Amino acid sequence: MPFWKTTVAILRKDLRVEFRTKEVFNSSAVFALLVIVTFSMAFEPTSDEARALSGGLLWVAFAFAAMLGLSRTFAREVPNDCLQGLRMAPVSASAIYTGKLLSNVAFLGLIEVIVLPVFGLFFNVPLWPVAPQLLLVVLLGSWGLSAIGTTFAAIATSIRLRELMLPVLLFPIELPLILYLVESTTVLITGGDAIIELGTWLRMALGFDIIFTVLSLFLFEYILEE
Repeated sequence: MPFWKTTVAILRKDLRVEFRTKEVFNSSAVFALLVIVTFSMAFEPTSDEARALSGGLLWVAFAFAAMLGLSRTFAREVPNDCLQGLRMAPVSASAIYTGKLLSNVAFLGLIEVIVLPVFGLFFNVPLWPVAPQLLLVVLLGSWGLSAIGTTFAAIATSIRLRELMLPVLLFPIELPLILYLVESTTVLITGGDAIIELGTWLRMALGFDIIFTVLSLFLFEYILEE
């Protein structure tokens, strides 16, 4: 089967299964919203301190919500030997990876679109003036989290406590990306002279995403064989 047909088939299947059951989406969205609301109660929303920390608070919510979704990337393929069927099918491992990657990006993107207006409301942050730049940051974040998360979700599939082990494996590698995203988001929210640093953080995030996506595409065949 051609690469793009396999990718689209896996993407459609994952989205259809998720939006039919909504078991992961509901829990991830509620968790992210709960984190935002809890942090808004811990800080005075209009204070300079809250604005300085808002980028970090936002990506803490996104990162932990992503863990809930990424842990199910291949876990739903384990029953009835569906994962074994994917391994034996005459399709490339890179197509399987790309389909799973795109479904995770769509999943995270939808959660972020829901959470961002709530974040702006509770922290009294006007997001509309910086919406294009913020959407770019969110896209780079979704791509990076999904690129690494899809790979490590496949690695953790054979581990008994995969839901617990995935964050342990994932967070040390994701820390540089999360730092870039936090700094970019904070610059957009606070503005000021630091706005000139935005391009640097975005380029670093883009480079991170590209490197780990390319590495995953090359290594995924060996990961599936394990």
